[in-house]
Amino acid sequence: MKKQLVIFDLDGTLLDTVADLANATNQALEQCGYPIHPVEAYYQFVGNGINKLFARALPVGVSNEENVQRIRSLFIPYYNEHNADCSRPYSGIVELLHTLQNKGVKLAVASNKYHEATLKLVRHFFPDIHFAAIYGQREGVPIKPAPDVVFDILQDTGTSKAQTLYVGDSGVDMLTARHAEVESVGVTWGFRSEAELCEYGAAYIVHEAGEVLRCLDENSPAE
Repeated sequence: MKKQLVIFDLDGTLLDTVADLANATNQALEQCGYPIHPVEAYYQFVGNGINKLFARALPVGVSNEENVQRIRSLFIPYYNEHNADCSRPYSGIVELLHTLQNKGVKLAVASNKYHEATLKLVRHFFPDIHFAAIYGQREGVPIKPAPDVVFDILQDTGTSKAQTLYVGDSGVDMLTARHAEVESVGVTWGFRSEAELCEYGAAYIVHEAGEVLRCLDENSPAE
């Protein structure tokens, strides 16, 4: 069945955001007197929402809920001002989105980033793209890999699971697709490895943005 809806993860899939996430977290850690981390370390910290990011960035022994909330209170105002300083769409993403839009495919974003920042970044970097739904982390809604956000998008768009493709860069994304019973595409340009994508059951692996187009038909070969 030809896919009618493509749901994208945001960080590591549409946008390379790791430097801005690292800078915002490091300034919060520094203000609290904790060690900071190189940008490269954040590839393994991100993917499960910002509270988990902070828990991973805090030193062992002080990584508790009180300190997570302290870091969060310093992170959010800084990140809200600086979340587009270094972040950029990955190569070929803008062209891919325009091609899908021109084909009449519905587009959506499902992110574990907090909702306010998700909306801001999508609208900032893709002003010419109409997304049928844009969801970040919302109060009272379980984060990925829980499938709730996918179910919300399916309901919003009136699309069936069989008509949906989910595109992401991590094991969390592949699990989200599996839990939602939609077909998954793992992208290798993001924050996690191809091995992780395969381990968590990616139906397709793509190495360039344009290759996503080949996955719109369920009979397309996975490579």
